Amino acid sequence: MAPVKGKLYQRLLFLVVFLPISGVLCFSELFFIKEPHDVTAMRKEAVILDCQAHGESPIDVRWLKNGVKVLENDRVYRLSNGSLFISEVESRRGDKSDEGLYQCLAQNKYGAILSQKARLTIASISAFTIQPTSIAVTEGSVARFACKISAHPPCIITWEFNRVSLPLATERITVLPSGVLQIHGVQRKDAGNYRCITTNIASRRRSTEASLTVTPAPRPPLPQRPRIIVGPQNISVSLHQNAILECMATGNPRPILSWSRADSKSIDVYSTKVLGNGNLIITDIKPQHGGVYMCRATTPGTRNFTVSSANITVLALPSLVEWPESLTRPRAGTARFVCQAEGVPTPQITWFKNGEKVHSNGRFKMYNSKLVINQIIPEDDAIYQCQAENEQGSVLSMARLIVVMSEDRPECSQEYPS
Repeated sequence: MAPVKGKLYQRLLFLVVFLPISGVLCFSELFFIKEPHDVTAMRKEAVILDCQAHGESPIDVRWLKNGVKVLENDRVYRLSNGSLFISEVESRRGDKSDEGLYQCLAQNKYGAILSQKARLTIASISAFTIQPTSIAVTEGSVARFACKISAHPPCIITWEFNRVSLPLATERITVLPSGVLQIHGVQRKDAGNYRCITTNIASRRRSTEASLTVTPAPRPPLPQRPRIIVGPQNISVSLHQNAILECMATGNPRPILSWSRADSKSIDVYSTKVLGNGNLIITDIKPQHGGVYMCRATTPGTRNFTVSSANITVLALPSLVEWPESLTRPRAGTARFVCQAEGVPTPQITWFKNGEKVHSNGRFKMYNSKLVINQIIPEDDAIYQCQAENEQGSVLSMARLIVVMSEDRPECSQEYPS
């Protein structure tokens, strides 16, 4: 009986997979084999943005940049497979720069579809937004220098002391990935000049120098209650990236730093570790890592403590939880497409008909995430796409509306995407 059961299972699987499609549509009519992806390039570097569509020939492929048709020339043109080739990337001011959001639009006799968006970014380093400033601290205390620069891709930040490279981490020194330099238990030998070095594929820059002055500590040392001099800040972090919560405290005796969650949930020990002398780093961040975290500085052997807290918001790309299904409808009928997405921030829903944005007016109505087409006419026969987009990116789903002159549904060609 086993072979019979196997054949029956295969037949049922065929019905489950293919019959819902053939009931309304054969979706081999038009779809993408390859779509463009985000790319970072150097000036004068060659770039290829992929786009390959499959369906009934002929298929026409066009490219859009920031929603406007790309004008081809000797430097920017389509390849035979539909991909866009830029022989030398340019970074001029205004709309003459090649930077921007690119999409390809594929069209055949059934309609047109837009690809996902792809951002082309030219590698660069801009001006420093934060540079180290000179400070004076007491011997045995803590010192902190900050350095921040606008760059793409993000820079690797290192530090120099009196023009000599500092290690990223020692018992007393910590360099955070954010560019902050922390020195604990400051000694007289730490006095001198500090500067940061920022490096990415585009360039390398040095900040201005800042001096550290170390003043003698009182003898004998006076007891001090714990004080958090730099606490964690509210941050928003993309899914699967790393989150860093900084915490520096001073006091005498030296306070002990510990972390907890405000909701009393345990901190994920598998993806969380303490960096340096009390900074919390969460790697490969996931939705469950979001929440309020508290840094507590406690005087050893006492109940003297102080707390500073910050919230982590985990950002997520849109993902579809309900997508439009292809429909066959008679003339003068009504078509309803549904599209629901989740993500952080909440995604915005946009509808496209043959690659052009649909506006809510007349026979076309949009209610929340639904698209309703009333009093259908033959010109409504098209491919419709739902786009869910937030600041993290976008996702597209497509469906076809077939308009027939009667209730009889047309036969569907048995071609399916491989």
